[in-house]
Amino acid sequence: MDVISQFAARYERTREEELSLEEYLAECKRNPLAYATAPERMLKAIGEPQSIDTRNDPRMSRLFANKVIKIYPAFAEFYGMEDAIEQVVSYFRHAAQGLEEKKQILYLLGPVGGGKSSIAERLKSLMEQVPFYAIKGSPVNESPLGLFNALEDGGILESEYGIPKRYLNRIMSPWAVKRLDEFGGDIRKFRVVKRRPSILKQVGISKTEPGDENNQDISALVGKVDIRKLESFAQDDPDAYSYSGGLCLANQGLLEFVEMFKAPIKVLHPLLTATQEGNFKGTEGFGAIPFDGIVLAHSNESEWKTFRNNKNNEAFLDRIYIVKVPYCLRVSEEVKIYEKLIRGSSLAEATCAPGTLKMMAQFAMLTRLKEPENSSLYSKMQIYDGENLKDTDPRAKSYQEYRDYAGVDEGMSGISTRFAYKILSRVFNFDSQEVAANPVHLMYVLEQQIEREQFPSETEQKYVSFIKENLAPRYAEFIGKEIQTAYLESYSEYGQNIFDRYVTYADY
Repeated sequence: MDVISQFAARYERTREEELSLEEYLAECKRNPLAYATAPERMLKAIGEPQSIDTRNDPRMSRLFANKVIKIYPAFAEFYGMEDAIEQVVSYFRHAAQGLEEKKQILYLLGPVGGGKSSIAERLKSLMEQVPFYAIKGSPVNESPLGLFNALEDGGILESEYGIPKRYLNRIMSPWAVKRLDEFGGDIRKFRVVKRRPSILKQVGISKTEPGDENNQDISALVGKVDIRKLESFAQDDPDAYSYSGGLCLANQGLLEFVEMFKAPIKVLHPLLTATQEGNFKGTEGFGAIPFDGIVLAHSNESEWKTFRNNKNNEAFLDRIYIVKVPYCLRVSEEVKIYEKLIRGSSLAEATCAPGTLKMMAQFAMLTRLKEPENSSLYSKMQIYDGENLKDTDPRAKSYQEYRDYAGVDEGMSGISTRFAYKILSRVFNFDSQEVAANPVHLMYVLEQQIEREQFPSETEQKYVSFIKENLAPRYAEFIGKEIQTAYLESYSEYGQNIFDRYVTYADY
């Protein structure tokens, strides 16, 4: 298949399929995904995890205490983020079960360049994989099940079509109420479409960003009246409304709120009723608009602390499911991140001396780890990477002891992966004659950049000491051993000849 045919086939798969209401209910009987909620469809897209028994790997067993851990193929390239990914999946699992998480905002909290946006982008792309069903023409992608009354119709739908009653706790949109009146109450005139969520078309997936505090209002989330339609409709008519808000577009899907706590508090209020009650009010005087989706927010720690310390925001704090996304704390996993970034650039073909990426990762880890008690920071870094130091550093503690002493905020400060990648970019282009990288140039560029960044004096001294007292001496030792080994290997044949001659002459 050539690329044109492949594109055509892919486009064909994304086209809407139209059904009657009776055909939709029959599909519900055959396929539970036909009435699945957004968290259930997300779980389907994520897929089943791979179970890894860490007892079979000495390094992994030291890090995970011989437990069986879950690795999700959908997040295969999110290195060193097992805890954060497991918490995100747990949120969707509990929300899919109809528990309290279904009514909460999934909030990713972490330092700059820690991977929050990458997780959000991956979740949005996963959301695109599983289609959903909506009433044809509905501007808010509402489920056909919203047409039915849970108390009066729930028993019939459960017995005849196998649809549990908890899926019927939805309301009709003002648009659907008006259409129902036009149809004279005949719901068979409603058509159903099978739609695929789309980031590009903003179908079931939308993104909201904070704007200027003076001119941003709730219309960014709930939409507003379309003044062009006021010639034909009254202001409070559902057909005169522009359902362009983030919550309208993301119904039965996912709404990403970037840097949520930078937005004015008045803008966030619709999120409370949308998540807790499953509906929200528009800006005009008609009924509530349904919302049965996921709200995903993320921001940096400074904004979160400011928001949390304001007593006026207590209503929000109880409705947020926090997932901390710290920096990677394992050297080997950080190296994999750099390799992934380099593979996506023209540097993939450039020469990189052994130990360059590892040295950059070691420096990053030293800035992120908290100083341990009665032990060296370098040894702690090695333990965090699963190394066994019993023979080299008897004072080194176990992985769990280091974690317990460091507390829950470890990894929330230090240099970002973004900063490290910029350093590597400069190192690769340091030599005007060749695009290549080596540890010597790395240490020089790193020290120069630390001075330029104008860190606080104490931080700058600490970062420079990491280079001079940890990285440089150990690299010199490494080079010494490598030269010694190379020397011995090159003379191995010569040495063998001398030994053979010695044995020969000794026999005489």
